[in-house]
Amino acid sequence: MKIALALIVPALMMGAMASAQDAAPVAAPDGASLYGRCSACHTATGAGLPGAFPALNRDVRVMASKPAGRRYLALVVRVGMMGPLTVDGVAYRNVMPAQSGLDAKDIAAVLNHIGTRISHDGPPFNLFTAAEVTGYLADAAKVAPTDLSALHATLSATGG
Repeated sequence: MKIALALIVPALMMGAMASAQDAAPVAAPDGASLYGRCSACHTATGAGLPGAFPALNRDVRVMASKPAGRRYLALVVRVGMMGPLTVDGVAYRNVMPAQSGLDAKDIAAVLNHIGTRISHDGPPFNLFTAAEVTGYLADAAKVAPTDLSALHATLSATGG
């Protein structure tokens, strides 16, 4: 009996320790680090390259101020974009690759970094939540990069 208890008690303690570790809070993704992917084209400051890659300033804040624009921003990160795009009166025709390796928490973190640290012009910025982004990503399989280019034009034209 003593031998059985000597084997069972440590096993139970290991199980309890593993459960405590599993329940430990997971650190939030670092939006600044994730933005490193974006900075290759949009630059570290978000200024972009005129005619090649748009600045991440007023357009981001305007889009983030309305529900359809928030959906658009989350989908652009996940799906990418291809086709004509006009931002602040400058035309762009390039490809933004999909960031399909990012989950909803990552996408919320990078959008929040852009909205609070990169983009300062435009309406107040409301933080994205992982739950909100998860809802938008339910549509990701139904949306093509060219759809998002057209959606940007529609949202910009209607203000909606």
